[in-house]
This record gives sequence, C-alpha cells and structure tokens, in this order.
Amino acid sequence: MGTVEETLKCPACQDLFTDPVKLPCRHYFCLTCIQAVCEGAPLFCPECQILLPSNLTLEIDASLQSKVKDFSVKSSTSALLTETKLSSTIRCDHCIETPSEAIRTCLTCDASLCQAHALLHEQRSALREHTVVESMLETTVKQLLQMRCEAENAIKDLEFMYTQTVMSAADFRERISDKYNRIRVVLDGDERLMMQIIDAEEECMSEWLEAQRGIVEARIKEIDQLRVSSKLLLQETHDLSFIQQVTTQNLCDPPKLAPIQQIDRDLCEPDKLRTVEKLVDDLSVALSQHFPRMWSYLSCPSLDLKTAHPKLEVSQDGRQVCWRVQPNSTWAPTIQPYDSQYSVLAQKSFTTGRHYWEVIVQEKPYWLIGVTTGPVTRDICLSPRPSGLGVNKTSWCIYHSEGQYMACHDTQEKQLQVGKKVRKLGILANLPKGELSFYNADTMSLLHSFYVECKEPLFPMFNPCIDVNGLNRQPLTMFWINDPWDWSVNTDGGEE
Repeated sequence: MGTVEETLKCPACQDLFTDPVKLPCRHYFCLTCIQAVCEGAPLFCPECQILLPSNLTLEIDASLQSKVKDFSVKSSTSALLTETKLSSTIRCDHCIETPSEAIRTCLTCDASLCQAHALLHEQRSALREHTVVESMLETTVKQLLQMRCEAENAIKDLEFMYTQTVMSAADFRERISDKYNRIRVVLDGDERLMMQIIDAEEECMSEWLEAQRGIVEARIKEIDQLRVSSKLLLQETHDLSFIQQVTTQNLCDPPKLAPIQQIDRDLCEPDKLRTVEKLVDDLSVALSQHFPRMWSYLSCPSLDLKTAHPKLEVSQDGRQVCWRVQPNSTWAPTIQPYDSQYSVLAQKSFTTGRHYWEVIVQEKPYWLIGVTTGPVTRDICLSPRPSGLGVNKTSWCIYHSEGQYMACHDTQEKQLQVGKKVRKLGILANLPKGELSFYNADTMSLLHSFYVECKEPLFPMFNPCIDVNGLNRQPLTMFWINDPWDWSVNTDGGEE
C-alpha cells in the first residue's frame, strides 16, 4: 500500500492530492500547490523545470481525484478495523498461560474459544450438542464495518449525484437560455422587419403624394400663366394688336387643358400597414397557445400551523410538514397509514381565479394531497375509515401508497395508471372552469381531473400520513421560486 500511497502524493506538499491537476510534462500537483509555486514567477514544472505556456488552463483530473478518495476511504476503514480489534479483542477462556484471541463462542456454556480450543470443543463427544458460533463481537464488528463502508459509499454516491445535479442544472440553464436568446433574436428580427416595412411604406406613400402634389402645382402654375396672359390681353386697346395676339396664342378656342384629376383615396389606404398588424396578431395568437403556462400561476402556499394536528411538525417558514417523531411510541400493526387524517391546511383559501402549486414528495411511500372546503375535524382522526379529506362531497385528493395512486372524492376511489413515479405533485385549481387537476409536475403530464362545483372557500390540504417504522418520516415540501411571475400584472390585460 505504501507504493500506491506514494503515487497519490503531491511532490510539493508531500500529502495526498487535493484537486490534482496534470501538467503537459505529465507531472501531477495539487491545484493550490502549483498555483502557489507559479505565483509571481514564470510558469514552470517544479519537478522537471520545464517552462509551460503562459495561457495554460489547469483542469482537475477527476480520475486521479477519485482514486485518492477511494484510497482515503480504504485507509480510514483499515485504521478503524485495526483500532476496533485492538480495543475489543476477546481472550479465550480456556487458555491459561498466554490467552489467545477468541474467534468462536459457545452459546451453551457461554465460553469464548480460540481456534485450537474451538476445535477441541467440537471434537469432544460430550460437547457435540453445544452450539458454537462465530464470536458475537467479531460478527458485530464486521457488521459495523460493512455498514460504515455502505454509508461511506452512499455518501460518495450522494456527492457524485450532487455534483451531477449542479452540472446538469448549469448545462440545462445554459441551453435553455440559449434557446430563449434565439427566440428573442427571431422576435427582435421580426419586429425590426415589420418596423422597416412600415417605414418603407410611409416613405413610398409620402414620395407618391409629393409627386402628385408636384403635378397639381404644375397645373396650377400653367393655369395661372394663361389667366395672366388672358387678363393682359383684355387690357389691350389696339384692335389689330389684340387680333394678332389672339391668333398667335390660339385664344380663339377655349383652352385645351386636361381636367384636374381627383386623388383616389383608396390609393392612400394603409392596407400594407394593416397586413403588418395582422401578421403580428397572428404571431401573438400562435404564442398565446403556449401562454400562460400553468407555471405562470405558480405559488407557494404557506402552511397554517393552527390547523396542523399535534402529531405533525410544521417548519418555521411554513413550507414543510412531516410526521413528528414520537418518543417511546409503539406502532399498532393493524393501523395503516391511510387510516389517519393527520393533516394541515394552507393559510389562504380561494374562491375565484386560477391557482397552481407543487408539492415535493420524492420517495415518500405514503401521502395524501388535495383541497377541502374547511378544517378536518379532530374527532375523526382515529376512525377506522375516515370521513374527512377525500371521502366527502367537498374534498378532492390524490392518495399514494407504495407506488399506487388513487383519486378520492365523495366515498369514491379510482386507481390511476401512472407511468413514471411522481416526485413532485402539481395541483391546478381552474375555478372559472370548475376544474381541479393533478399533474406529475416534472413532466406536466395529467394524472386526474375533478369537476369542482363549490361556492365555499377552498383550502389546499396536505397529509404526510403516519410514519411506519421510520420509513415515512420524510416531509411534504412546498416547491417555490424566488421571484414568481405575476401574470395578471405583467400582461396588462388580466387573466383571460
């Protein structure tokens, strides 16, 4: 192991690698060590003194880091095993001069036996009926070590999943942001195009009207010139001169002037501008098919501590509820989780509008979530078949029991066919349409819809169900976002 340990040590600090990075020269160092060495000096390898590029990017070697973690876990486990053995060694009861370590235990005569005495114990005919087993403490130690290894592996898995979750969220955030940027580019480009068409239409129409104005003004000028000439001719007193001018200017006949054309107002109708507006309206209609989304109405109901059963524990921020750990309590095997109505209501109710909220259930084996018109009375909490939420005319809910989903209302239960396990349950109360719908909030797939015809205020209701042998202690948690979108305010048009 010493050789393996040496390969996992940083040459600079002589300790196990922390965030190991590989240089182009194939030497490894801790990230902080190489940064400390290179600070304020040319970048070089402390081992081979080779100069390195100034723009070198140091990336953590995930494979080597994993090997270091595995070695650390094995080392700590080995040390624990050695320490445990040293501190909990049981000596053989039959060894006199030099007691040896006991590896077996006789349950009949309650004796600890080393390997030699255990063999003799089993060979004696008088003791053959005795029950000899592996040392209980040794077995316990092995079990504890196995449990520790499993726990450490679980922690490693959790750390890996956490890292993957963060990386996945960052990747999705970047991709979705890029998609929205492309949508904005398309919308901005379309808006710019439409504005340019409006500007071009305005310019073309203005130029045409100016041209028509020029034609009319030229006619006016021509008429004015004829009018002036005719007026001057009328002032002529010499007859011969008058006749000569009339003949020269061809004024014997009425002037042959084209009539003034009236501008056709239809030619000035803003048809192209109306077309632009229609195209924008079409785009708006196309987008409106996807808006508002259910998530546009997303809210986080705060739980009302005053309505919570004493055996439930509600978090201070009102976002979680779970079964309170009952000290020194015994579980009656005949009682099932769904036989209790330990519930809590939201602080606010609603009678109109659209409301959507999500509840994180994750791996809880039992839960019951829905809406009701009022508090569940305490006198029904211990009834064999509850008459509270989900089994009367003014309560609607989804009940989950070990992978099975039931829609409950008015003493009726309907088993639901759910493809993928629900980790978050979404509830949409569309009161204008009288609908209460339950969704798999991750995939937005519909689980079940109720028709709700109720004039009383409706309260979101949450039942984490009784804990069963420590397997149902997980809380029901409200899903929330930091800056929710107020659709009715931000769209200036109210809800449709």
